[in-house]
Amino acid sequence: MTSSPKTSLTYRDAGVDIDAGDALVEAIKPLARATARRGSMGGLGGFGALFDLKAAGFTDPVLVSSTDGVGTKLRVAIDAGQHATVGIDLVAMCVNDLVVQGAEPLFFLDYFATGRLRLEQARDVVAGIAEGCRQAGCALVGGETAEMPGMYAAEDYDLAGFAVGAAERGALLPRADIGPGDVLLGLASSGVHSNGFSLVRRVIQAGNAGLGGPAPFAAGQSLGEALLAPTRIYVQPLLALHRAGLLKAAAHITGGGLPGNLPRVLPKGVAAAVDGASWPVPPVFGWLARTGNVAAEEMLRVFNCGIGMVVVVAADQAEAATALLAGAGEAVFRIGVLETAGGEAEVRIDNLPAGWP
Repeated sequence: MTSSPKTSLTYRDAGVDIDAGDALVEAIKPLARATARRGSMGGLGGFGALFDLKAAGFTDPVLVSSTDGVGTKLRVAIDAGQHATVGIDLVAMCVNDLVVQGAEPLFFLDYFATGRLRLEQARDVVAGIAEGCRQAGCALVGGETAEMPGMYAAEDYDLAGFAVGAAERGALLPRADIGPGDVLLGLASSGVHSNGFSLVRRVIQAGNAGLGGPAPFAAGQSLGEALLAPTRIYVQPLLALHRAGLLKAAAHITGGGLPGNLPRVLPKGVAAAVDGASWPVPPVFGWLARTGNVAAEEMLRVFNCGIGMVVVVAADQAEAATALLAGAGEAVFRIGVLETAGGEAEVRIDNLPAGWP
């Protein structure tokens, strides 16, 4: 025979605070409103978000969608108690995947799950999401907050993001005229971005490093601050390059690094010949390699190693493309060319300096 509790149980007794959730919605409404753009309809609070493609200026659009998370970089943020930038990471991982297909990001939704909702922590995360949307030019139109005691420890949370963009039907990337002789331009990353953090955390452990201590590779910053540098959002410069008719293809360099991501935008019979000495590798990657005794090949297939985006342009337009991107604030390096090859698309990285990275 089961016994019943002597007092009436509530959802709060079970670990879920409805009032805290309502307070969070009110706190983030101004953040979402600040990201409104042409095509946005309505605000937070409805059962679904509306978007008007015609009002956004599209004639014959194809929708492009993407979803991603931040991975175990969140563990670093939680352990360091710094939550202001992981929302930017969340947006970046989605919208950078949209723009490489020629799509303009239109709107974004997030999913925030936690063991116990802390208003200040959650607001910091969503403020970062709103900042990422601002950088990408897309609207934060909605999301979901889930308080899930028993699924997550009280201090822990997880994030997922969902982005939708659009491109005119004839403007999708990659273009069909990619071929041998085209030039590869690499755009600098802001650091590790949001991939490989399970290995990063293992290196931290191997080096007996503390997130609150000074970063060995970044003067004036703690290790946690330096590792949490947000993923760079390349949307506006790449859209400008595309609208200028200079962009043939682009590859977002995420998990898998250059060898794993460049082939995704190349046709059969084409090889990317990359000069490993053509760009400066940020000090964080040298620290990771030395501290963890990580081989160069492993570094290249796990991390971006300083190149967060690669664009493919015609050789006779490379200077114009470089000037446009540099004018938009990007650090641009001519990192290689496309060559003829047999079979599937491939990447060859040559000329790595001794002791790289």
